[in-house]
Amino acid sequence: MKPLASYTCKLTDEQATALDTALRARDWKPRTVPYARFAFESPKANIVFYESGKLVVQGKGTQEFIEFVLEPEVLKQARLGYEAVLNPELLLPRIGVDESGKGDFFGPLCIAGVYINETMVASWKDAGVRDSKNISSDKKIAELADKIRKTPGCVVSTVVIGNEAYNRLYFKMQSVNTMLAWGHARVIENLLAKKHEMNPPPIKAISDQFAASKSVIEKALMALGKGFQLVQRHKAEEDLAVAAASILARDEFVKGLARLEKQFEIKLPRGASAAVDETAKEFVSRQGAENLGKIAKMHFRTALRAQGLPEPPKKEWRK
Repeated sequence: MKPLASYTCKLTDEQATALDTALRARDWKPRTVPYARFAFESPKANIVFYESGKLVVQGKGTQEFIEFVLEPEVLKQARLGYEAVLNPELLLPRIGVDESGKGDFFGPLCIAGVYINETMVASWKDAGVRDSKNISSDKKIAELADKIRKTPGCVVSTVVIGNEAYNRLYFKMQSVNTMLAWGHARVIENLLAKKHEMNPPPIKAISDQFAASKSVIEKALMALGKGFQLVQRHKAEEDLAVAAASILARDEFVKGLARLEKQFEIKLPRGASAAVDETAKEFVSRQGAENLGKIAKMHFRTALRAQGLPEPPKKEWRK
């Protein structure tokens, strides 16, 4: 088994103070990290404690630090290797759902769902399955996606909404959240149709809180999903099932974007930025405005700028 190279957990203010004191006593080098309350480094590990209360430990000395500093001096209990004992919910059979491409002007919207049980929790313990936003390498995403799909007992489903279909749906629904709810509901329904492949059956589905109320997804569920327990929460990707779904969704997005690049012979940057604006303008000049909807999400303001059209005034955000 490979030594642990990364670890995350939540700390109370009291525990954070104890950790800060322990690191300073050992002459760890302080460093500056955005949104961090404090951060330190040593030749073997990097420690970051964020304003949110999340602690991240990374580096070849992670396991040693946890066993000889974090657990005895800060947590006051042995957690490493006992996560499932301390939190039995980690082993429950469940479905995780997540999406990729929502904030990207170019490329599809991809939604994935993954069923996991106790076997997957054990199998992926040292594989690096985590929220895809924390994985920068497309190659690593592809490797993990392949591992997830090939894990015995794991059941997956993906819904890829290509750009032309995306634009039709948005024109009809007039809301990204409504479209996401529709996609999440379809993935959950697809997985529940494969319930006979799941042992034991899932007790709930978990997804990120992208809408004000989970009823948005519940209303989109059809016969199979009615009455099935749905949990929506912020930072749901911290759950292993949702993290796995985020990897599959990102893998589908990367592949979809690559297909568009090959088809239209143009490099398509991700997200929404000045580089995206320039590429959109270049595409329109080469391929025509009528073809922009084949590679882009047309409700983004970028689409108006690319076509030289005036942008409507921005609405004032109100809580």
